[in-house]
Amino acid sequence: MNKRITVLLAGLVLGISSLPSMAAAKKPLDLANADDAFRVMVRFACSETEGRHTLYWWQGKVYSRVEGEPDRLLFKLQGMNMRQCRMYKDPVRGLGYRSVSREVMLYLDPVTNEVARRWKNPWTGKELEVLHVANDPVNLSVRDTGAPRILWSRNEKGEPLPWSDSYLLKDGVILEGGNAARLFYKNPLAGDYQEQVGGWYHAMEFGTQAARASEALDPDDPQIDDAMLSWGRISKWLPWMEMGDRQGILIFHTAGLRLDSWEQIPEVMRYELEKNYAKYREPPPLDDARPNETSWTVFQKYLESRKAPAPGP
Repeated sequence: MNKRITVLLAGLVLGISSLPSMAAAKKPLDLANADDAFRVMVRFACSETEGRHTLYWWQGKVYSRVEGEPDRLLFKLQGMNMRQCRMYKDPVRGLGYRSVSREVMLYLDPVTNEVARRWKNPWTGKELEVLHVANDPVNLSVRDTGAPRILWSRNEKGEPLPWSDSYLLKDGVILEGGNAARLFYKNPLAGDYQEQVGGWYHAMEFGTQAARASEALDPDDPQIDDAMLSWGRISKWLPWMEMGDRQGILIFHTAGLRLDSWEQIPEVMRYELEKNYAKYREPPPLDDARPNETSWTVFQKYLESRKAPAPGP
């Protein structure tokens, strides 16, 4: 006999008119509560289950904007990020987490949709090698020092932090966004006199995430499997474009999903990853303390490798 029917019949026999323990639904997480809102943020980022691997994938386009000319579509994009999180608990600061990840973003030919290998710069006429994004690691770290960084639900005094401010709940959907990462730091490719002559990296990144409220607010579900995202960036020219101080900016616009497995990545990207970026199938270890890589540091290593003398006989 069905277990639930058996229990109900037992209740009738005992003269019990209701079964509160079964009928009462579990209370969902409350976005107005900073601790609950922080748990939702962790679920978007990775999972409340420490060490569970999380795979995000996105696609989009990158455009140029130069004053006095129409905007140009330069490349299509496909990217992925493989991450995991370490969880913390503090009697004062509450719940905390730190994410560690590896990330790849490929530039695709806007006509053929194939991975771009060479690119003819329309402003200089030079034909250049395309250097794709392959950053290992991309961890939650202190920007100035590169030291590991932990996000907490509360401050040093135990007061709730304003995590609730980023969320909108409407018609059964949770939307998180409206914030921007305002990046302004010394460009690792520039010299020692950036304070005097410039050479700073200046960019802004935008991120938006969405999910079904029934999943995101379930008190027993440690992650959001059906999360959606949008990511954008406004930045200077990429270093491998060899644009120097020419006027203009790049605009990136993408949308993506949280995937269940590596096999769900579209074939054009999955093939390239398996061939050239095999280690990106796994995130870094949870205790990874390496400084983060960026397009600039990767390009710096690329230039240094080209300058290295050829090995002797």
